[in-house]
Amino acid sequence: MIQSIARRLALGGFVMWGCVTLIFVIIRLAPGDQATIALGPDATAEEIEAARVRLGVEDPLFLQYLSYLGRVLTLDFGQSYRLGTPAMDAVLDRFPATFQLAIAAMTIAVVVGITLGTIAGGRPDGVVDRVVSSLTISLQSFPTFWVGIMLILIFALHLRILPSAGSGTFSHLILPAVTLAFPQTAIVARLTRSSLSESMQEAYVQTARSKGLTEPQVLIGHVLRNSMIPVVTIVGLQTGALLGGAVVVENVFAWPGLGSLIVSSVSARDYAVVQAAALLIAAVVVTLNMVADLTYSRLDPRIRIGGRA
Repeated sequence: MIQSIARRLALGGFVMWGCVTLIFVIIRLAPGDQATIALGPDATAEEIEAARVRLGVEDPLFLQYLSYLGRVLTLDFGQSYRLGTPAMDAVLDRFPATFQLAIAAMTIAVVVGITLGTIAGGRPDGVVDRVVSSLTISLQSFPTFWVGIMLILIFALHLRILPSAGSGTFSHLILPAVTLAFPQTAIVARLTRSSLSESMQEAYVQTARSKGLTEPQVLIGHVLRNSMIPVVTIVGLQTGALLGGAVVVENVFAWPGLGSLIVSSVSARDYAVVQAAALLIAAVVVTLNMVADLTYSRLDPRIRIGGRA
């Protein structure tokens, strides 16, 4: 087990290094000069050159990369020239709001998705199965920004029962969480339905029925647990993806999370903040994937951490 965890930690470190490297290169290849954007269009050539030296962007790209990598290894993630604070402090200040939104959205997706998938997978190819399949395809096909706007029009402007933007109370969380949960609900439901349908054909299901168990007892007590491994995998992956994919939702609902911070930092070429945010999201994704791996053995005793049955 220890060796397996060590391998996963090493792989996670490699993933984080790759993420940091890609973000470092991509943001610097984007059009626009950090010093020019920081000083504005009226700055003189001398002022821009002095700003480039102060910001450390006058060196060749490879030397900038080595310098940044060395600072990261000492937990120095740079200073935000725009905010005047350490980059990681700015990211950590916004991270709880994004994490709260992502967890709320994934909770909705898991509860609703597993429920719909269980109902459909319990009787595959039936009327309910077809209805649920059609519903999940629709949920996944709607653009996120459109869903958010429609929910605002219905529940905030027409019914006036929920706020349209902002944060601070549970009611502010409902609309953005539901909007973010729409495509994830469809993914969880379809995967649960597919996994349940396959498990229903296994021999142990017939054995359970022959013992006199009712269909709900067979479905919930035996089949559902054995069908959860692929669902746990996708939940771990999608929860991490929600942290980076909440940008549109956060901007639609004026949610004060990482999404709006990343957008404004990219526009201002605030390299340090964008890199710190990418590193934090990568760390969360790696951690969630490890948790998902460790959960497998709890769901199925035949699975062991080292890959031994």
